[in-house]
Amino acid sequence: MSVAASAHPGAKELHGIGLWALIIVLSMANFLAFLDTTIANVLVGTIAGSLATSPSNGTWVITGYAVAEAIMVPLTSWLIGRFGAVRTFVTCIVGFGVFSLLCGMATSLPMLIFFRVCLGICGGPMIPISQTLLLKITPSRSIGTALTIWSIGSVLAPAIGPVIGGLIGDNVYWGWAFYFKVPLSFGIAFLAWTMLKEHETDPVKDKVDFVGLGLLVVWVGALQIMLGNGQDMDWFNSDFIVVLLIIAVLGFLCFAIWEYTDKKPIVDLRIFQNRTFAVSMVVVGLAFGCMFGAIVLVPMWLQGAMGYTSTWAGYNAAWAGVTMILAAPITGWLTARLDIRAVVFLGLLLSAASDLMRVGYNDQITFWQLMWPQLIFGFGMVMTMVPLVEMSTANLPDKDIANGSGQFNFIRTLATAIATAVVVAQWNDNIKSSKDQLVNAMHDTSWIMQTAQDFGIDKEPVRFALDQITMGQSVMQATNNTFLTLGILTLVAGALVWAAPKPPKRDPNKIVVGH
Repeated sequence: MSVAASAHPGAKELHGIGLWALIIVLSMANFLAFLDTTIANVLVGTIAGSLATSPSNGTWVITGYAVAEAIMVPLTSWLIGRFGAVRTFVTCIVGFGVFSLLCGMATSLPMLIFFRVCLGICGGPMIPISQTLLLKITPSRSIGTALTIWSIGSVLAPAIGPVIGGLIGDNVYWGWAFYFKVPLSFGIAFLAWTMLKEHETDPVKDKVDFVGLGLLVVWVGALQIMLGNGQDMDWFNSDFIVVLLIIAVLGFLCFAIWEYTDKKPIVDLRIFQNRTFAVSMVVVGLAFGCMFGAIVLVPMWLQGAMGYTSTWAGYNAAWAGVTMILAAPITGWLTARLDIRAVVFLGLLLSAASDLMRVGYNDQITFWQLMWPQLIFGFGMVMTMVPLVEMSTANLPDKDIANGSGQFNFIRTLATAIATAVVVAQWNDNIKSSKDQLVNAMHDTSWIMQTAQDFGIDKEPVRFALDQITMGQSVMQATNNTFLTLGILTLVAGALVWAAPKPPKRDPNKIVVGH
């Protein structure tokens, strides 16, 4: 849709403590929405046991939320235009709190899955709307720092979600993974409405594009279900996964053609005619996919092969948060003085460096040695994602800002899902191939068995020990290879930044929230 929604003419400009309080409120909403993408992952077994079902069925608790969220994110622009930005935002947060409560109270798996889908419907728009409102209310001199604070939730929430979930699962009833978000949601909703009601946008009634909405649900739903279940079902050796892939591809093609040619599309794809925006979206997909791939791989390796608990793996991830805070003023200062493409490029170089530093890891690496790549990653993440938000919307008309924000976060959501599936699949395949290579390189091990037997040691313990050593080295080699791939792809994303024309500086005070 292309109808602009203007802000209330009597809205007062926020500044000082009031401005920063609102920025924190918007950032907390973003944090809660991202937190729910991973907090239930480590609780699947616990939830399945409590509800008397199998862990494989329990994975729908994760998939249901992911599908609903991915569908709702690109609909944000339409929702803002039809109901108003602030009203939609506050309603979603209240709904998020209500359905979090109902998730914790669920007494059967179908009930929990239904409430998780409803939770995803509420959580999806919270991310792009909070970003859109942030761009609207923040003065240009503070936009870099504000976006940095907002973006921290995008990175830290998925990383610490499994830690919080693990601590809850180990110590209290699993429902508390949802209960603790209830007062936070209602508190954020109250503060957001109190501070933002004067900045409400005027809703515009328009015909609903039901065909586009239906096609969006079909292809995104099929893709998310495929990604969520591909690893357990051996990917394309499963007819179910192949059918889902066909549905996702055909559904996307039909959706793209319909939305591009429809006069009142529910998702306006004509925005991709803007070269800066189009290049930014390619960079966002590749860069955030690589970054989230590293976020997924590190704790998976630490817990699966290095003996770390989920808590200590979370402590490792938390180091990135330290440098994110430090990077905020630096990123703002650089963005104000340099070509924004150069800032994004520098951020991607740092992110690639953090991946490539991990290529030399071994199974004797210490916690403190693991810290350094995380510190560099924190700088790289902030210096990439924050300027990319500004770069992607810099050349857009004011009426397209909400649409751009929604599609920015939609692509980021898809990149997250795809990166998780691809990294896990590549890591597992690399482990198998690396083990085969190591076993072949060992040739004859009969002399080891004979030596052990001469010393009175049974063959089975020796064989088991050799298998464990081989597996440990295979995991380490697979981890190094995966980090190498992520590092190279991040450098490719850095090179693609320069395909965009130099974006002009935008005055955020002139942004109109609409679509």
